[in-house]
Amino acid sequence: MAVYAELMPSTSVVHLARPHRPVLVAGSLRELAGPQHGLVELPLRLWWNPNRHFDLDQPTMLLWMYENVLREAVRVDELRRYLHGPTLIRVWPELNLPHGVRAAWEARHPSLRRARARSTTPAGAVVAAR
Repeated sequence: MAVYAELMPSTSVVHLARPHRPVLVAGSLRELAGPQHGLVELPLRLWWNPNRHFDLDQPTMLLWMYENVLREAVRVDELRRYLHGPTLIRVWPELNLPHGVRAAWEARHPSLRRARARSTTPAGAVVAAR
């Protein structure tokens, strides 16, 4: 149950999801065991809309739900319940996220940074490992 908090005293940079809201980052992508398919209903706290259902089999709906959960989650159980680690890596380059959210998650999980780098690298180009 590792949680990476962006407001830890030893951290010199604070990443915000939005004003006055620090980003919550899971300690491990393996702990994200949310659904990969089907219909998901987000709680009102995460999505303030009368229709809070997301069909994860529709790529745009999956992206939309992930963007909202990454931006609005304040408890690690919300990340675990609604995000799936391998799916997050797969869709990471396509997510429309605030800079602070992307920076915080990529700082903790280099695999996300690599996924984004691969998606922006021209076909056939060689990328040096970091």
